[in-house]
Amino acid sequence: MKRIYWVLLLLAPLTASATVAEYTLDNGLKVIVKEDHRAPVLVAQVWYKVGSSYEPMGLTGVSHILEHMMFKGTKKFGPGEFSRIIAENGGRENAFTGQDYTTYFQSLEKSRLAVSFEMESDRMRHLNLTQEEYAKELKVVMEERRMRTEDNPQSQTFEHFAATAYLNTPYRQPVIGWMHDLKTMKLEDLAKWYKKWYAPNNATLVVVGDVNPKQVEKLAKRYYGPLKPSENIPTLKPVVEAPQFGPRRIVVKRPAQLPYIVMGYHVPVLNSAKQRWEPYALEVLAGILSGGQSSRFKKHLERDLQVASSSSASYDLYARLNDLLVFSATVAKGRSVQELETAIRAQLERVRDERISEDELQRIKNQVVAGNVYERDSVYYQAMQIGMLETVGLGWRTADEYVDKVSAITAEQVQQVAQKYLLDQNLTVAVLDPQTHAGIQKEKHE
Repeated sequence: MKRIYWVLLLLAPLTASATVAEYTLDNGLKVIVKEDHRAPVLVAQVWYKVGSSYEPMGLTGVSHILEHMMFKGTKKFGPGEFSRIIAENGGRENAFTGQDYTTYFQSLEKSRLAVSFEMESDRMRHLNLTQEEYAKELKVVMEERRMRTEDNPQSQTFEHFAATAYLNTPYRQPVIGWMHDLKTMKLEDLAKWYKKWYAPNNATLVVVGDVNPKQVEKLAKRYYGPLKPSENIPTLKPVVEAPQFGPRRIVVKRPAQLPYIVMGYHVPVLNSAKQRWEPYALEVLAGILSGGQSSRFKKHLERDLQVASSSSASYDLYARLNDLLVFSATVAKGRSVQELETAIRAQLERVRDERISEDELQRIKNQVVAGNVYERDSVYYQAMQIGMLETVGLGWRTADEYVDKVSAITAEQVQQVAQKYLLDQNLTVAVLDPQTHAGIQKEKHE
C-alpha cells in the first residue's frame, strides 16, 4: 500500500495541470483546455456562475427549471434537436444544477467538437422560451420534486435539516425549489433569469480529452466569439452564516420503514478558512469516520454494535460558502434512533478526546488520496474538477495542492478541528420519525 501511495503522490500534480491551456475571449468567456490523449474522446462543458444559492426567496428552483428549458430549442435548433444531433454523432449529453453553478456537457469522439460548440454557443444567448414548452417542463419538474423529495422520507428530512441548519445562507434552499415557488413561477421569471446570468462573461468553457489547444481556441473564437457579453452581471454581496449559539433539533414525521438521523456541524471551506489546512483536516476527519469499510462508522455502528444499517459522512471543502460537516445514518431494524445517536456521539467524542494513531491516519490518507487521484482517470471528472473550482472562485490550480495538503495533515490537526467544530452549540440534528399513512392522516385532521 505504501508503495502505491507514493507513486500516486508523485503522479497526481502532473496529471492535474501539466498540459492545461487557459485563455479568455474578448467577450469575457474563459476557456480552459486540458490534453489527455489516452483515448480519442473529449468532454466539453459550459459552467455558468449561477445556481440555487443565487436565487432570492420566492424564486427558488428557477435555475433548475431553466436548465430543463435549455433543451427546448432556439430559432436555429428546434425542441429536442440538441439531444438528437449529439446522439447521431455518437455522443451523450446532459446537464445539472447545483447550489453554486449550472453545467452543460457533451462527451464525443474527438473530431466532433465543432458539433458541441455550434449548438452550445447558440443556446447561450439565443434560447427560445415559449409558454407551451414551459408549461410542459414545469409539470415535469414538479413531478420530479414529488418523486425525489416529497415521496422520499429521507430526502424530505434532509431538506428540512438544511433549512434548519442555515438561517441566512442560501444553502438552506433546495436546488429543485420549494413547491409553492414552482407553482407560482412564471415564464417571465425564467426569461429574466436567463438574460441576467447566461452570458459568455459569466461562463467557463472546459474541454478535456484528445484535443489540440490551438484548434480548440480557433473553434471557440468561431462559435463563441461573436456572442455579446452582458453588461449587467450582478456582483454578489458576501454572505456569512449567522453564529449559532446552541443545538437545534427537529423531528420530521413521515411515512417510512425505519428511523433516520442527520447531524451537521458548521465548518469552514477553502473559500473561507482563515487557516488553509483546516478544510483538509476536515476532509481527513470525514474519511476517518466514514471512508470505506475500515472506517469507524462502518466498524462500530454497523458491524460491532449493529445500530445502523447504513451510515455516512459528507463534506465539501470546495463549496462557495461555508458548509456543513454532515453525518447521517439509518437505524437498523429493531434498534432505536436514541441508540444510534448515542453511538454516533461516542465516535465523535472519541475523535475529539483521543489522537488518532499514525497507522490509522496513514490508512485513511491513502484512501482519500487514492480516491481523488483515481477519479482523474476520467476525462469527464477532470473537466468537472476544473470547471467547479473555477466557478466557485478557487481556480483550477487548487486541484494541484490536494494530495500534498492531505498528505501533510497530522493527527494533532485532525484532533484540533474535531475539538474546534464538533460542539453541541454548533450542531443541528434532524430525526425522521416513521409514521403509518393512517397516523399522518389522523394528525392532519386533528
